[in-house]
Amino acid sequence: MTLTLTVSDGVRALAPGFTHVAIEAHGLLNGPSTEASSALLDDAARRLAARLGGRAPHEDPHMAAWRETYTAFGSKPSRTRNSAEALAKRALSDTGLPRINLLVDLYNAVSVARLIPVGGEDLDRIEGGMRLIRATGGEEFVTVAGGEESVEHPDAGEVVWCDDRGVTCRRWNWRQGPRTRLTERTTSGIFLLESMAPLPVAEVQEAAGELAELLAKFSPGAEIDVRAPESCA
Repeated sequence: MTLTLTVSDGVRALAPGFTHVAIEAHGLLNGPSTEASSALLDDAARRLAARLGGRAPHEDPHMAAWRETYTAFGSKPSRTRNSAEALAKRALSDTGLPRINLLVDLYNAVSVARLIPVGGEDLDRIEGGMRLIRATGGEEFVTVAGGEESVEHPDAGEVVWCDDRGVTCRRWNWRQGPRTRLTERTTSGIFLLESMAPLPVAEVQEAAGELAELLAKFSPGAEIDVRAPESCA
């Protein structure tokens, strides 16, 4: 069954230039990071540096648009960066990009190289469809703090992804919850590539194509479906 993804009217009004492309994949093979996935991350850091040409990530027009949107829903973008900017900052630092697991490495590599927020969720852990909404503040976000499970609540008006059970990612794509993240046991996933104008939709499609090719390469025989871009315009 194809996962249903919806964007609320409140989010559409907040960010009319928002577009997302989804990749649904079944029969995936995951495991620890490999030399090949590590090499992809190193190459992504080089592609990012060439793309920026000495600028800081937040000076890129696409990242600037995300910062404006974060500010519009009450978040401080210098403290809670969108996922692409946060990864880009790490990629250009002495610590470099983290190695998480094979599937996460693949989508992080595309995110960094293209400066596009990309996320991945385990389809078997999602309950119902996924919705991008402006929170009321009463929703539950289950996370881990100090090694113990804890429950947070998003701020009223904050943009969050959620399913029937609760929030899966806070502040649009800032922090993913542990419940639906991709683990080494994941075999089915949904990958979301998110963009704001002025980034051309064609660039998001190209990034989705690159990720789909990587998923097919590292999970031979997987069923991979790239959906058409969905725009708020």
